[in-house]
Amino acid sequence: MYVGIKSEKNTITNRQLQVLKLVAQGYTNDEIAEILVITKHTVKAHISSIYETLNASSRVQITIKALKLGLIQLDDL
Repeated sequence: MYVGIKSEKNTITNRQLQVLKLVAQGYTNDEIAEILVITKHTVKAHISSIYETLNASSRVQITIKALKLGLIQLDDL
């Protein structure tokens, strides 16, 4: 299932949205991997896809863009 926005190349999946919310809360990749029971490599892949989809290059940028697009809410933080 896909949520949020779609671009020509990517969409934000439910799992990526989970990762995005944890990034926005300030968790590290290691912590995200532990929370979601996935590998650090998988976390990095999700974050890279999120960067590309949101046309961003930092964790702060993806958080701000996700808030503006309504993908996450302040209550998620």
